[in-house]
Amino acid sequence: MLQAHALYAVDLHQELLDELRATFDVPHMNYVKNNGTDFPGIAEQTVDFIFSFGTFVHLDLEVIDAYLKNMRPLLKTGSNVVVQYSDKTKPMGRNNPAFSDNDPQTMRKLINAHGYEIREEDLATLWHSSVVRFGLPQ
Repeated sequence: MLQAHALYAVDLHQELLDELRATFDVPHMNYVKNNGTDFPGIAEQTVDFIFSFGTFVHLDLEVIDAYLKNMRPLLKTGSNVVVQYSDKTKPMGRNNPAFSDNDPQTMRKLINAHGYEIREEDLATLWHSSVVRFGLPQ
């Protein structure tokens, strides 16, 4: 990632962005405060890769749906999105009250509803969540 032309850290909380800037400030890093689902200042069709770990596990389905809608215009053809999300089909996911009510079937429906293609899923590695890689159809 250090070789990237531009790297965006997007968060709802300014204090988290400030902490990231204080500990990891590089010239091509952009710190973007959003409203919870948008990507202000990021131009359409300029993003090759979106990665989220530890965030979507806590987001309600309506918020995930909004994120999926809002990230689509940003993506270049051939880009990838990798998201970890809560998986209530797993005991540790079900027993975590901080995790949203989500599972692979629901996540697939949300992803497909926005016209993405699912390229890869990891439903086994994590005990409480799952990971999906998807992007624009090619």
